[in-house]
Amino acid sequence: MMTFSARRTTVSAVAVAVAVVAVGLSVLSGCKGGPSGAGAPAPASSSAVPTSSAVPTSSAAPVAGAFEPEQALAEAEKTPYAASIKCVTEAAGREMSTMTGRSNLGTSFTGRAEIRSTGLWMETITTADANYVRNRTQEGSGWVKAPRSPDNEANYAGYAKLLLAAGPSAKKGMENRGGVPAYHLAGHLDLDQVASIDPRTHRSMKAKGVTGFDIDQWIDSQGRTVRFEQRMEMRGTQAVNKIDFSEFGPVETFAAPQG
Repeated sequence: MMTFSARRTTVSAVAVAVAVVAVGLSVLSGCKGGPSGAGAPAPASSSAVPTSSAVPTSSAAPVAGAFEPEQALAEAEKTPYAASIKCVTEAAGREMSTMTGRSNLGTSFTGRAEIRSTGLWMETITTADANYVRNRTQEGSGWVKAPRSPDNEANYAGYAKLLLAAGPSAKKGMENRGGVPAYHLAGHLDLDQVASIDPRTHRSMKAKGVTGFDIDQWIDSQGRTVRFEQRMEMRGTQAVNKIDFSEFGPVETFAAPQG
């Protein structure tokens, strides 16, 4: 087993965190290739961004309201929705960055998010026709407008369908996630499998040498993702994105920032 000095481990983890944030948060934040103009995220302190949505817990006990995931996903395609999102990025077992926000899903992506880590505080707003970024770490920093990417989508239903297409082994069964009946799907996806449903992540991961990743995904009876975990090896380091979805509601309008 390879060993590293504390200094080398820290540098490696930070470098991987930059890459993982770019991969895992690019769709959620609307930032092409990750936050621009920011320093490398350092390991997050205990003062991570507060959020009103607690991480769901699962239970092995029988769950009422069982459903079939295929039918639930078919329902999800009919009705776009908005959701609050919390994403925690970890590298080498250490929390590196936290993103919280609210976004529209199941339709053209729009939303608002904050990304924080020690020494880093970014805000992003994605509207129907543009993306706005503000580096709150730098005092007096204003909003920077950029064109939105034509493939800026968040197709979590597409990921669930890819897992189901792998066969019965992907179907782990019903679980209770924070009091909500949810179906657990899991499996490994090769990178080329996601090219059609998530071209942005495909490009970003390919550029960073990722060839595939493991996914655990939980969906509710309406086909909405309530938890999404993505694990990969990047530059020799194990990295993971853990995303929770809550406070579902109708599609919302996200306007351009003022000032």
